[in-house]
Amino acid sequence: MADTIRPTPATCVAPITTLIETLRGPKGCPWDKKQTPASMTRYLIEEVYELVDAILSEDTTDICEEAGDVMFQLLFIIHMFTTSGDFDLATVIEKNLKKMVRRHPHVFGDATAQTTEKVRENWEEIKRAEKRDSEASTVLSSIPKSASGLVRASIVSERAARTGFDWDNIISVMDKTMEEWKEFSKEIANLDDPCGHDKATVEFGDILFTMVNVARFARIHPEIALIRSIQKFEKRFAFMEEKAIGEGRKIEDLTLQEMNSVWEDAKARFA
Repeated sequence: MADTIRPTPATCVAPITTLIETLRGPKGCPWDKKQTPASMTRYLIEEVYELVDAILSEDTTDICEEAGDVMFQLLFIIHMFTTSGDFDLATVIEKNLKKMVRRHPHVFGDATAQTTEKVRENWEEIKRAEKRDSEASTVLSSIPKSASGLVRASIVSERAARTGFDWDNIISVMDKTMEEWKEFSKEIANLDDPCGHDKATVEFGDILFTMVNVARFARIHPEIALIRSIQKFEKRFAFMEEKAIGEGRKIEDLTLQEMNSVWEDAKARFA
C-alpha cells in the first residue's frame, strides 16, 4: 500500500534537499562542493534549454526528466544561499506568491482585465511601480543582459513598442527588413577589410533585429521559431546520414547532387 502513495510536492523537496546537503557535505562530491551560485548559472541555462527542446518535441517522458533537472539546479542554487544565511526556499516561495497575487489584481483584487492585452498592460505597470519603489528604472533597464541575443532583442522590441515607438504594421517592418538587407549587401564587398567586416557585422545584426520585430507583429517568438527550425534541420540531416550509412558510405562521400536528392526525401518525411 505504501508503495502506491504518491508524495506531495512538499515532501518531494525534502529528499532532494538532503541529497544536496550530502553532495556538498564533508564526505560529498568534490565537484559539487566547489560550485558557487555564479558557476551554476551555465548549467541552469543548459538545463532550461534542454527542457525547452523536450517541450517543443512534445515528448512527455523527456519533459518530465528535464523538468526535474531544472528543479534540481534551482534547489541546488537556493541551498547555497540558504547555507550562507541570505534566504531559504520558504522565503523564495513566500515572496513569489505575494508577487503573483499582487500582479493579478483582476483575480485577487478589484481591477478588471477582460483581455490578455489588458492583463499584460496591468502586469507591466505593476512591475514599473515595483521598480520605482526600489530603484530608478527605465523602460529597458530591467532586461537581463545575460539573455540570449534573440530573447533580449524580443524583449527590447516589445518594451519599446509599448511606448508607441513602432511601425504601423507588419508590411512596414518587412519593408524595413529588405532595406537592411540591401545595406548589408553593400558591405559584404569589404569583408576582407577589418573596418568593412565590422560594418557588415553591424548591418547583419540590424537584419536580425528587424526580423525579430517581424516575428513580434506575427505573434511568433523568434527563439522558439529558431529552435524548431534547428530541430527540423537536425532530423533531416540525420536522415541523410542514415541513408548514406545504409549504403555503406559516409555522408561526406555523397556528391552534392546525391545530397540534394536525399535532402528532398528528408524534407518530405520531416515537413
